[in-house]
Amino acid sequence: MCYKKNIVFSAVQPSGQLTLANYIGTMRYWESMQQKNQCIYCIADLHSITGFKHSSFSIIENVLNTIALYLAVGVDPNQSIIFVQSHVYEHCQFYWLLNCHTYYGELLRMTQFKQKYQSSCNNQINTGLLNYPILMASDILLYQSNIVLIGNDQKQHLELAQKIAKRINFFYSTDVVTSPKPYIPEYGSKIMSLSNPIIKMSKSDSNKDSTIFLFDSYKDIIRKVNKAITDSENPPRIYYDIEKKPGISNLLEIFSSINDISINSLINYFYGKTYQDFKHCVSESIFQKLCVLQKKYWKWRQDEKFLIKIAQIGAKKAQHIANTTLTKMYKILTLCK
Repeated sequence: MCYKKNIVFSAVQPSGQLTLANYIGTMRYWESMQQKNQCIYCIADLHSITGFKHSSFSIIENVLNTIALYLAVGVDPNQSIIFVQSHVYEHCQFYWLLNCHTYYGELLRMTQFKQKYQSSCNNQINTGLLNYPILMASDILLYQSNIVLIGNDQKQHLELAQKIAKRINFFYSTDVVTSPKPYIPEYGSKIMSLSNPIIKMSKSDSNKDSTIFLFDSYKDIIRKVNKAITDSENPPRIYYDIEKKPGISNLLEIFSSINDISINSLINYFYGKTYQDFKHCVSESIFQKLCVLQKKYWKWRQDEKFLIKIAQIGAKKAQHIANTTLTKMYKILTLCK
C-alpha cells in the first residue's frame, strides 16, 4: 500500500548568529524528519528585514551561511527542498491574498507584536512586524504543509495560520489549503536564558553570557555555563521543576535534548552530585555537539558556488509547488480562469 508522505515545513531567519535554542528547538529534528516525509526548509530572508538595520549585516552573506548550516545539521538537498524565501515570488503574492482574509484585531492580539511594540522607542515600529504572522502563514500554506516544526514562541502564529486556512476553506467551500499541525517537542521547545531562566534564550539579548551561539568557542561555552543561574538550595539537588528550579531545569533540558537522554535518567545520574559537576558535564556535551557541527559547517561554507546552486535548484522546486497553490487560489477568487 502506498502512503502519501506528510509535508513538513520549517524556516529560520538569516539575521545573524543562530543559537543553541534554534538548534535544540527545531534544527536537530531536520535530518530525521526527511527520512519519511517531504521536507521543505526555508531561509526566511524576507522575515529578517522586519528588524533590519542598514549596514548592520549582509543578508546575502547570512543566507549563504544559513544554507551551509542546514547542510551541517544533516539536511540532504537530494531528499529535501532548501530554498530562499525571496527567490520564490509566490510568497509575497499569496501573502496579499491571505492579508485580505485576516482581521486587524487578530494581528493586534499577537503576543510577540505587543511585546515589541511596547518596548520600541516612541512606538516607532514598522508594519512588517504587525503583518509578520500573515507572511508566515503564506510560507506554510503555500506548500500544503501538514506539519510545521516550530519553537514554542511561534505557537500563536501557527494557530493564526490554522485559523486563516480554515476560514478560506469554509468561505469558498473548498479545501484549497491544508490546515497545518505543529510539531513541538515536550522538552527543548523553549530553551531559556542562562542568566535569567524565566525568559527565552535570544540572540538579541544584551547580555551575551545569557546565550550560547552555535559558533561559540570551548572557552565561551565553559564560561557561560559556569555563570548560568541555578539556586541556593543546600545541599544542592538536581531535579526538574520549572517553578522552583528554573535554572537547573533549563540546563537539564539542554543536556537531555543534546544527548537524547530522558530527564529522569539524568536526575538519577546526577543524584548527589554538585552543581559544579553538573555544569561541567553540560558544558562538555554542548561543546562536543557544536564542535562536530562547526567542522561540517566550515567544510560546506568553503564551496560558495555549491551553496548558490542549492538555492537555485531549491527555488525551482519550491516555486513549482507554490505556483500550484497560488493558481488554485486565483481561480477561486476569479482572478483568472
